[in-house]
Amino acid sequence: MKEDIIRSRKEKLERLKLKGIPPYPLSYHRTHTNEQVVNMILEGKEDLPQVRVSGRVMAHRNMGKVSFIDLVDGSQKIQLYVKKEHLSEESGEVIECLDLGDIIGAEGRPFLTRTKEPSIDTSEIIMLAKSLQPLPEKWHGLADTEKRYRQRYLDIISNPEVKDIFKKRSQIVSSVRRHLDERGFLEVETQILQPIAGGASARPFITYYNALDQNFYLRIALELHLKRLIVAGYDRVYELGRVFRNEGIDTRHNPEFTMLECYQAYADYHDMMQLVEEMVSDIVREINHSYQIEFAGRLIDFEPPWKRLDLRQALIDYAGIDFLAYPDANSLKQEMMTRGFEVDPQKSRGKLLDELLSRFVEPELWQPTFLLDYPKDMSPLAKAKPDDPQIVERFESFAGCLEIANAFTELNDPLEQRERFLEQLKEVTAEEQGDGRIDEDFLNALEHGMPPTGGLGIGIDRLVMLATNQQSIREVILFPQLKEKG
Repeated sequence: MKEDIIRSRKEKLERLKLKGIPPYPLSYHRTHTNEQVVNMILEGKEDLPQVRVSGRVMAHRNMGKVSFIDLVDGSQKIQLYVKKEHLSEESGEVIECLDLGDIIGAEGRPFLTRTKEPSIDTSEIIMLAKSLQPLPEKWHGLADTEKRYRQRYLDIISNPEVKDIFKKRSQIVSSVRRHLDERGFLEVETQILQPIAGGASARPFITYYNALDQNFYLRIALELHLKRLIVAGYDRVYELGRVFRNEGIDTRHNPEFTMLECYQAYADYHDMMQLVEEMVSDIVREINHSYQIEFAGRLIDFEPPWKRLDLRQALIDYAGIDFLAYPDANSLKQEMMTRGFEVDPQKSRGKLLDELLSRFVEPELWQPTFLLDYPKDMSPLAKAKPDDPQIVERFESFAGCLEIANAFTELNDPLEQRERFLEQLKEVTAEEQGDGRIDEDFLNALEHGMPPTGGLGIGIDRLVMLATNQQSIREVILFPQLKEKG
């Protein structure tokens, strides 16, 4: 029983205290990580120095006068070879009170066993943190999905592959920063709490700002403040930040997620396309040592150049609908109903087209693909194509049927932008428009002049999903929100 295990561990804790052995000492200064010691051993050098290592006890095999302990730190596992007769009295007491999950320090001389196992001939064991709770059962690990998310620390301790996912996530974020920094982009930080929810159509989270005596919104996008900085004279800016949308949760969506948004003055969506293609393909190769990765049982090849696909033609090919033939919501709804599609009568033309895209086109986009040139009513912040004012210069990029990037040639005409915002307000629900205000300060910034600009957004969580072959977004978020247990 778990209660008996906890009781036994608490008794050992008291035993250590009675012997004058601190179970939670202030500090421990190790000389090497486990990985460094293993590398020293495998290099085959003789007369290796004494080392001090530390970590969590993940296995303890008692063979009488000899014990073998698997010690795991943040780098990897190493084996401790422990002869009780070589230990001090205090170290012997620690061994007697040792349980799986305890965190210890160990000192000794590295060597390679006859079975080629990197080990440390241990002369001292120090208790650093006595574990009172048992770890998940060794052979089955932590399998309960909700418990894995709720107690992610146990998930990472028990499942090394989970630890690797979040190491790769960190590497991906670092790589994104490096790619942009090398291209002259300036990383900035903008406000999370905003008086107006803008930059996208989404239901915001609302909070109350006591000091200002008014409602504020957790940002639903990074866009409008970054474009203010382009107006201010920064030519290339980016932000990696948390974004919040008070909407549904599924395997591809989480209300709190991480976005990269970057803006480049004197550029358009072709420049953003090149940036995405170079950056994402390089990141995939860095993380997996190949352009090719496996995702959901299929092979995806990120080597440039990626496929370019016209959105209008894709909807014709996969949904059988040419959106230019249905210029308003009513005509499109009628055509969809004629074809037997379920249609929400409250949805705008842009949202109906987005629904067709998600249902018929996205499931076909396994290999990296740029989907180009969207209807204007799907993209209120993008600039129209010179030869067709109903089509805007926008692309989304997909791989593994996941949208990973969205980019525009940014609209910089303040008068047209105001008209687009007003049209957008007519189409969104009360939940999506927050307090129903237009961001007048953003429009005022545009009226001071914003140069031609390319803008890009990349969903970091989905990029990590692809790079680590995870089909649920919660598998790549360290601490996903869960409903409190009743």
